[in-house]
Amino acid sequence: MAAVEIAAPRTRVIETLEACRIPYKLLPHQSPVFTVEEAARQRDVLIEEMVKSILLRDKKRQYVMACVRGDERVDPKAVREHIGDERFLRLQFATAEEIEQVTGGCVMGAVAPIGLPPEVPVLFDEALKPCSRYNTSSGDPVAGLELAAADLIALSGARFAPIAKRD
Repeated sequence: MAAVEIAAPRTRVIETLEACRIPYKLLPHQSPVFTVEEAARQRDVLIEEMVKSILLRDKKRQYVMACVRGDERVDPKAVREHIGDERFLRLQFATAEEIEQVTGGCVMGAVAPIGLPPEVPVLFDEALKPCSRYNTSSGDPVAGLELAAADLIALSGARFAPIAKRD
């Protein structure tokens, strides 16, 4: 049976990559996914190769995107410490509605640090530094993306900091 090619979903993430002429590999799913574990399984990649993107907000509705390896969890206190902006107060997880609004249409569980408003800082955990390629969401639960780490870092404006929960 021949492989069926699917068209890239039309998301802000894909549109931003294409507008910036950044090469990426589309990784279609057999069915929509909403967890990093299921995405890694369907893409046949190690969960450690996945970038988990979590949108956080403070009480004033200021947002920050925190990215960790797929097998790790974000530590909101560590994120706040490393934002470098004392205007951010106690951070909590954004709601599904806020995620869609801030990301331009990404649904919870299919978020990427691409195409965000310029006022949203992006932090990557230091454990992502050694990677040469990143596996992230397309902004739609039907497909993921693989792209060069340097491209994702440059496009997102990410800074590295120790923001994963360490036991």
